[in-house]
Amino acid sequence: MALAFDEFGRPFIILKEQEQKARLRGLDAQKANVAAGRAVARILRTSLGPKGMDKMLQSPDGDVTITNDGATILEQMDVDNQIAKLMVELSRSQDYEIGDGTTGVVVMAGSLLEQAEKLLERGIHPIRIAEGYEMASRIAFEHLENVANKFEFDASNIEPLIQTCMTTLSSKIVNRCKRSLAEIAVKAVLAVADLERKDVNLDLIKVEGKVGGKLEDTELIYGIVVDKDMSHPQMPKQIEDAKIAILTCPFEPPKPKTKHKVDIDTVEKFQTLRQQEQKYFDDMVQKCKDVGATLVICQWGFDDEANHLLMHRNLPAVRWVGGVELELIAIATGGRIVPRFQELTSEKLGRAGLVREKAFGTTKDRMIYIEHCANSRAVTIFIRGGNKMMIEETKRSLHDALCVARNLIRNNSIVYGGGSSEISCSIAVEAAADKHPGVEQYAIRAFADALDAIPMALAENSGLQPIETLSAVKSQQRKQPLLWY
Repeated sequence: MALAFDEFGRPFIILKEQEQKARLRGLDAQKANVAAGRAVARILRTSLGPKGMDKMLQSPDGDVTITNDGATILEQMDVDNQIAKLMVELSRSQDYEIGDGTTGVVVMAGSLLEQAEKLLERGIHPIRIAEGYEMASRIAFEHLENVANKFEFDASNIEPLIQTCMTTLSSKIVNRCKRSLAEIAVKAVLAVADLERKDVNLDLIKVEGKVGGKLEDTELIYGIVVDKDMSHPQMPKQIEDAKIAILTCPFEPPKPKTKHKVDIDTVEKFQTLRQQEQKYFDDMVQKCKDVGATLVICQWGFDDEANHLLMHRNLPAVRWVGGVELELIAIATGGRIVPRFQELTSEKLGRAGLVREKAFGTTKDRMIYIEHCANSRAVTIFIRGGNKMMIEETKRSLHDALCVARNLIRNNSIVYGGGSSEISCSIAVEAAADKHPGVEQYAIRAFADALDAIPMALAENSGLQPIETLSAVKSQQRKQPLLWY
């Protein structure tokens, strides 16, 4: 290696044997890109389905994550290759849009790339392969529309929704409690859903977790759970018919915006200042009492003097509540967030039937439950579990179940799982390939072969002979296609 300078004085390095280093072009570049995509799909392939394995991932700072959620695995993986990054993006967009099926979509993409590589080796142009894949996907989509079943549900008959959410939870670590978790997910979605507009705002469902207890203790609360406790230990732990003042202004005297300095040179001046501060606190607490508030929830903290005064005036308070939680509390209780004490009126108070502080086990952990709210459109799923890893994985599993319930409310069509819909599409696409006279028919057949990757992976992960099982199921479908749908 040697350092040289050009005519402008800029340095550049001359590498020995530089002429031997060549950039990949043409078919070699395409094969390298396909190999990168297939490598990512191969990692996720073993996580597919109810018998799929979980992956243990260690972050650079030593945190361990155990999951079989495709989007989470790819998020945690350190991927450098640009094509592999596209696979990660694919999984992420599936997670944002659908919420479930993040593993299957990557396995499917890897299989399509694998089939495309065979076609490239036979000299078929990439554009013709892409066009063939487009045609095949349209055929498969139309076939799925034909074989899809619609089911009716309403607020009184939620069993079809629960059954469908249970299939989502079957492949998760929480599958022993899939019935109860599916019921919780469906009830939470229906509580916040607008069935007339077929719209669900998942932001109104708060998922909170606390280590301890067991998974079966997970519950749905028609209200909000805040991971805080009362600011003073002697404040009442339970308030019925609470009128809640939701404040974003601090319980302390106002500070001038300019730089200031107070000179105190006598005891009398200090007493005057102290009395002035106490009067500020007195006025603030009195303002809350005058409008009829029986509980104060504040975004900021307050010092011991204000805390003592609140307890002395019998006005329970919760401090350091986050902005997102304040918004949810305001939605649930029908209150308004008040930025200044001068704007506090009785109309801006939120109302809740019961506010209680609950302690957990032998630990000193306490949480505030705000229940029986004026507007029950904000709900909380409260997860319990033996350790942090279990709670995090349950949160991810419940997110998938919530998304499935939301999607079913938007569109109540379903196709059957276990690889049967993929096999059915594969048969339909293969049959349609003969009707296309051009080179695209090779790509259409390749698409049909790629669809078989999902049932093959499911059979493999279940410990069955993949080719033998797939052939048996395929022949069964060819003989009796109507029995599958």
